[in-house]
Amino acid sequence: MSSPSSEPSSPQAEILTTGTGLRLHVRPADAADEAALETFFENVTLEDLRFRFLSAVQHVGHDQITAMLRTDREQTVTLLAYEESAALVGVAMLAADVQGETAEVAVSVHRDRKAQGIGWSLLRHVALLARARGILRLQSIESRDNHAAIEVERDLGFTARACPGDPTLILLEADLVGDTAPET
Repeated sequence: MSSPSSEPSSPQAEILTTGTGLRLHVRPADAADEAALETFFENVTLEDLRFRFLSAVQHVGHDQITAMLRTDREQTVTLLAYEESAALVGVAMLAADVQGETAEVAVSVHRDRKAQGIGWSLLRHVALLARARGILRLQSIESRDNHAAIEVERDLGFTARACPGDPTLILLEADLVGDTAPET
């Protein structure tokens, strides 16, 4: 990769190992990652784009990518997960409320890397990061049709309930305090 900030093993990178043994280098995104994110989202299935953005998105545009990169690292952070080959295989976003008590999480995985534990590992990593920041609750809003994501979130201790005002959505929430927090 051309820019030092796009190297997967930058000084801020953390190494995660998925349940399938895949090693991921995870680091916060920065402004230099715009092209990498654009390419990544071109390699996410249309169904997964719909699930991620909760609309019939067929292309993630410049404004959406810029918004993902406009993070303050305290309240909102976008994390990139690279394979050792330097291929971007996953993206996770954590966005906390102003009080820092509740945060929303969204995870996307490259179409060719699904079912390899990347989403589970990123979600768990984000939950641990949120807990370390003092966030009390982690939420994810999912389409009721997104069975794979709902299963992963439930596996990590999220509980499901109806999403107020929209019967097509489900709100999954993890209590990051106490015994019900996602496993560490």
